[in-house]
Amino acid sequence: MSRMASVVRKIIKTTKAPGAVGPYSQAVLVNNTLYLSGQIGLDVNTGTIVPGGVVAECEQVLKNMGVVLAEAGSDYSKVVKCTVLLDDIGNFNAVNEVYLKFFTTDKLPARACYAVKDLPRGAKVEIEAVAIVGDVKDE
Repeated sequence: MSRMASVVRKIIKTTKAPGAVGPYSQAVLVNNTLYLSGQIGLDVNTGTIVPGGVVAECEQVLKNMGVVLAEAGSDYSKVVKCTVLLDDIGNFNAVNEVYLKFFTTDKLPARACYAVKDLPRGAKVEIEAVAIVGDVKDE
C-alpha cells in the first residue's frame, strides 16, 4: 500500500471579525484552499446585526469576510466560490450591487444564491466562500 501525502489543516480565527455563533470555525485552511464559514452582518464590537437593512448587512458581511481572508493570507481576488443565502430573493439586486464593490476584478468567483426561510439571528443575508491562499496564476 502506498503512503498518501500529508494534508495540512489550519484553523483560522481572528478577533477582528465576529466569532462563530455556533460550533464551527471562522475558516479552515486545507493546504492552499481556504473554506470560509458563512458570515452574517454582525458588528464585531457589539455582536449584533448592523442596522440599516440588507444593504448595510451585506456590506458588513463582506467586511467581516475580508478580515478573515486577510487573517489567512488571502483576499477577495482569490475567492473562487461564494454561496449567498437571502431571507428574501427580492433583495437579489441590492446584494449584487454591494457584492460588486468588493469583488472588483473581471475574475469573479463562481456563485450560487438561494432564498431560505430563516437565517441565524434574523439576518437578511449570509455569505460563505472558498478561496485560495498563495500565488494564483490566472489564464
